[in-house]
Amino acid sequence: MLPAMFVCLGLVAPAATAATVKGYEIDAPSSLQVVVNKHRKLNPQNYVPSRLARIQGESLRAEAADAYKKFASAAKKAGVTIVPVSGYRSYNQQASLYNNYVLQYGQETADTLAARPGHSEHQTGLAMDIGNPGGTCALDPCFENTPAGKWAAEHADDYGFIIRYPKGAEATTGYTYEPWHLRYVGTSLVGDMNDGGFRTLEDFFGLGAAPDYL
Repeated sequence: MLPAMFVCLGLVAPAATAATVKGYEIDAPSSLQVVVNKHRKLNPQNYVPSRLARIQGESLRAEAADAYKKFASAAKKAGVTIVPVSGYRSYNQQASLYNNYVLQYGQETADTLAARPGHSEHQTGLAMDIGNPGGTCALDPCFENTPAGKWAAEHADDYGFIIRYPKGAEATTGYTYEPWHLRYVGTSLVGDMNDGGFRTLEDFFGLGAAPDYL
């Protein structure tokens, strides 16, 4: 119920961030559909997933790990080898990575390349950066033209992954194009996004753009 002052004035009270949108839980860090960006940090900020599974030296949430293994296995059968580059990162690991970027490039540029600690999808255990065996175009936009990059663009959604930071969506996501950054959201959400022509979680859930930190 709205407070009386809003009813009398005919105004709508500003809504708090909804926990469930379009049937998906987007606030709880344990949700497979949690939305993390520059406007939405993890709560608690030092969240650690309860179940992590190892994949060639990297880790993912168990559900995401199972999907990733199927994704990589299918690629292998098609003659494409995909290697995991960076999966789960703790709050402290993300802080170290981010601070190194700041030292190298300055904070403004660093904010387009890596998330600040507490704002990283990698901390959820649902994101995996992928690469080619020889390191071709590693963590570079040209990755999209490599065998692994092409396979991901064409088939990641079959396994419940999206390319979280797509080309042309920089003003929405706040990050440069990352064809190597896969985010597990589940096949149900992928299907809903594809059906509606949505490329980002921000657009699908109507959260608005998050180009800069609040």
